[in-house]
Amino acid sequence: MSLTAYLFPGQGSQYAGMGSELYDRYPEARVVFERGDQILGLSLSKLCCDGPEETLNDTRNTQPAILASSYAALRVLKARDLLAEADYVAGHSMGEFSALVAAGTLTFEDGLKLVRTRGELMAQAGETNPGGMAAILGLERPLVETICEMAREQTGEYVGIANDNCPGQLVISGAVSALEQAMTEAKEQGAKRVIRLAVSIAAHSPLMREAAAEFNRCLDETPFQEPLVPIVANATAGPLIDPVDIRAALGKQLISPVQWTESIQWMLEKGVSRFVEIGPDKVLTGLVRRIDRQVERVSSEEILA
Repeated sequence: MSLTAYLFPGQGSQYAGMGSELYDRYPEARVVFERGDQILGLSLSKLCCDGPEETLNDTRNTQPAILASSYAALRVLKARDLLAEADYVAGHSMGEFSALVAAGTLTFEDGLKLVRTRGELMAQAGETNPGGMAAILGLERPLVETICEMAREQTGEYVGIANDNCPGQLVISGAVSALEQAMTEAKEQGAKRVIRLAVSIAAHSPLMREAAAEFNRCLDETPFQEPLVPIVANATAGPLIDPVDIRAALGKQLISPVQWTESIQWMLEKGVSRFVEIGPDKVLTGLVRRIDRQVERVSSEEILA
């Protein structure tokens, strides 16, 4: 039996204009964007359609903008019967909230409010407890883990793996001195590329602990329903259907790595043969290709082209 999984992108997939074609061509999408404007009291639709890039790339805006664009694309695909029903859903980092809205666990309104708050808390954490992130290309995870351990010992500060995106593509996160030490060592160990990301936060690391504690309080105040299909969570790389477990996994997400490779591999082992990325750009289908070149993968932008 052929199984389908919906994948929802996170930060890094946004671009100015990502909502313009959806907004102009499809009334279902327009309703989503205009509802988002009302919920947040800001012109989310204009931001998604016109930018500017600088405003869109502020994490406070990026996260709700991506969720709204993803949900708008989902509504269009469903309304036009262009999408097989999902057997699993998953989202990369912030995309996990889009996945939960798609699965009926969160309402669009609650999902949008949560990611707006999440972005605000992450930005505040970056100001009070600054750090950084870097992509390490071409090294295996055990070696990168060793490099980070050495950097922690040498600097007395934290650095560790934040995203395991696909074989040969890892992101590390932590305090600046430890991050720079790990970057230097990764180059010496033969990394193909070491790229410092243009962020001043250490997402998916213990430096987000204060933000995570506050965000947990927001999660506790938000109603969660049992999902229509299991969500494969970043923090566990396994399926969750109990709202209590889902809320707990989201609470851990800010301070623990995104286990994307393991999440995709788990779904492959369960028989998923088609991955549909729903939202802006095609980042996740590219990662799936690096994990399994044979599996079918398509993005909402390709379907609606």
